[in-house]
Amino acid sequence: MKNSHSAAASMKDVRVLTIMAMLAALSIIFGKVLAFTAGPFRVSFENLPILMAGMFLGAPAGFLVGIIADIIGCLIVGYSINPIITLGAGCIGLVSGLLYRRVPNFPAVRLPEGLLRNWITVLVTHVLGSMIIKSAGLVLYYHYAMPQVALRIPLYLVIGTVEALIITALLSNKTFSAQLGRLGKR
Repeated sequence: MKNSHSAAASMKDVRVLTIMAMLAALSIIFGKVLAFTAGPFRVSFENLPILMAGMFLGAPAGFLVGIIADIIGCLIVGYSINPIITLGAGCIGLVSGLLYRRVPNFPAVRLPEGLLRNWITVLVTHVLGSMIIKSAGLVLYYHYAMPQVALRIPLYLVIGTVEALIITALLSNKTFSAQLGRLGKR
């Protein structure tokens, strides 16, 4: 899955499609069922499965998982579909997939291997997808005030850090990493 041709080819693999469906379902559960919502804030890990789809399966898969999870999740819970927020969810998967393979793995003293790369990927992804695009959707569609929306910045810094730690822990698991490696080989 190093180039766009192999990423597109992997999307035809039943295993990859099954994992994408599972990650979309997890995103819906984390974001709509297990979330805490107060005004413009939703404390949830709905983006974690979307980030994982992008980072582990590639940018096209991440984009699709984000879009599908947002649309189906809104329909299930009864939220109106906000196309800007849906685009933000897709952007989270797309950007995480594009960045993960391009950000170097910085060796850091006293940090788990890959944590810095994962954190940079997640942080940049949240800045674009959650802090800019989704916040614009909240302002344009729901008329939230900018000071309210600006408070999403520290929220996503904390959530993103936790997500990067979870992804790093998963990747440090030998069994999990071996299964990811099997997805890339056919």
